Amino acid sequence: MPDINPAVEEWLTDHANRGCNPQSMFEAMLKEGFEPGVASGVIRATFKGIQSNEPSSMGVEATRPGEYQYDACPVAAGNVVRAFDRDVTVSMRCERPQIIAFDNVLSPEECAEVIERSRPRLKRSATGAGAYNSIRTSDTAGLAPGEDAFIQRIEQRFASLMNWPVENGETLQVQRYKVTGEYKPHHDYYSPQQRGAIIRGKDGGQRVATLIVYLNDVPQGGTTQFPLLGLSVAARQGRAVYFRYMNSLRQLDPLTLHAGAPVLAGEKWIVTKWVTERPLEIRLGR
Repeated sequence: MPDINPAVEEWLTDHANRGCNPQSMFEAMLKEGFEPGVASGVIRATFKGIQSNEPSSMGVEATRPGEYQYDACPVAAGNVVRAFDRDVTVSMRCERPQIIAFDNVLSPEECAEVIERSRPRLKRSATGAGAYNSIRTSDTAGLAPGEDAFIQRIEQRFASLMNWPVENGETLQVQRYKVTGEYKPHHDYYSPQQRGAIIRGKDGGQRVATLIVYLNDVPQGGTTQFPLLGLSVAARQGRAVYFRYMNSLRQLDPLTLHAGAPVLAGEKWIVTKWVTERPLEIRLGR
């Protein structure tokens, strides 16, 4: 099922502000693969927020480069980090912004298992209907939280590596990018300027950090780029890149702008874990 992510919220708010018919928006979301209940609920919330002229209540402030205050990174120090059941090696650390590259996060067998589980669930990635298709040209599959022992072990490992509670983790998302597939520059946090941000953020609050794990070697292209830093991370099987964009003061770090560069040869498979400041209701069975 497609994700109600920041780009979708932006699309909803933009169309509502332009006076688009809610029914047409609903039908567009159904074509993108959203469940009817999810689509109708998020559309109602969008129009309600606009009509009442409510500002976003995410409670965070946008910051400019140089204003964000860096506090201690939650991830353990050292060149080797014990991540639940596995020793993970650190290949790169950046303190400002907080970006860490790891190797050996998943074994080749685990990478293959995640890919094979995801194949039958793949659907075209939705970052918004129609006009937003060019932002993220990939296919996506979700792996339900704790759906079995294998997924539970992977989630525990990611949570331990990020030093953040399992309960604060969003659904694991697997993406497949074919040749020319890319994800253009974006932030993973919910923009405080978007009224629609509260729609997705109300359960777990603001996103705090991201972990992207590469499931295969990409022959050419497909790097994760941080364009404001001139930094890129190559896609290698089992490698991961972590970046944190909300501090203890609930400021947001704009330097974490990132992109998935176009794949130039082969395919690129990744699994992404986003974590939020509070436990998510979906994980608590509410």
